[in-house]
Amino acid sequence: MKKNRDGRLEGKVAVITGAADGIGRATAVLFAQEGAKLVIADINEKGLEETVTFVKDEQGTVLSKPVDVSVEKDVEVLINLTVETYGRIDIICNNAGITGQFLGLDQEDGVDWQKVYAVNVLGAVYGVKHAAKYMREQKSGAIVNTASVAGISAGAGLNAYSASKAALINFTKTAACDLGGYNIRVNAVCPGLIETGMTRPIFDLARDKGKVEKLGSRCELRRYGRPEEVARAIAFLASDDASFITGQALPVDGGNTASLNMPGMKV
Repeated sequence: MKKNRDGRLEGKVAVITGAADGIGRATAVLFAQEGAKLVIADINEKGLEETVTFVKDEQGTVLSKPVDVSVEKDVEVLINLTVETYGRIDIICNNAGITGQFLGLDQEDGVDWQKVYAVNVLGAVYGVKHAAKYMREQKSGAIVNTASVAGISAGAGLNAYSASKAALINFTKTAACDLGGYNIRVNAVCPGLIETGMTRPIFDLARDKGKVEKLGSRCELRRYGRPEEVARAIAFLASDDASFITGQALPVDGGNTASLNMPGMKV
C-alpha cells in the first residue's frame, strides 16, 4: 500500500475539478496519499483517466466524471453523484480554469471574457453553491478555490484571466462570510508561475528559445514552481490543520507577490 503520509484526510470525501493535469492531478494524487475518497472531474476525458491511473497507483478510492464546470447542471450532477456514492462531501477543490485568448486589449471582445468568467468564476460559484447544500446539513466542510497571483496584482496574466482571478478571490471571501456560521471554511490558493497544461505553451516557447532557466527568475526564490507544491498548500487548507482559517487567499508563488518585483530591480 503506497499511502505514506500523515492521513490528514482519512475518511474525507473530496471533489476536485480540473483534475486532468497539473495542479488538479497533483492534488488528486496527494489527497489519495492522505486517505481521501475522491471524485475527480474535467472536460478532458483522456487526461482525467490518466489521473485515475495515478490515483489508483496510490491505492486511492476514486470516481471520475467528465464535466464542463461552466454548465451549472454538470456541476450539480457531479456533486449529487458524490453524495450518492459516498454519502457525504467534505471537501471541494474548484481548480478548473482557462487562460482565454492571448490577445491585446484592442483585440479583445466580450465573447472571450464571458468564456473565461464562465469557467474561472461561475465554475467555482456553481461548485460552492451545490457542495454547500450538503455541507450545511453536515455543519462542516472545506472549500479551496484555485485563484492566481494574477488576481492579486497586474503583470502575471492577460486582462480577462487576471480579472477573473481577482473576482474569484473576492468571491472566496464573500462565500466564507456566508458559510462560516455552518462551520464551512472557504479559502483560495494563488499560484505563481507553475508548469501545467495551461502554462505549457509559455514553457515550450522558453525552451525553444533556450531561456527556460529565466522563467521564475523574477520571484524571490528565483525559480518557477511545481504542481505538487501548490497541491500541498491545497491539502493544508482542506485539512483540519487549517480549522481556524477561512476567507483567505494564500499566494504559493516563491515570494513573487512579496515585493514590487520591477524589471531590472534584482541582481
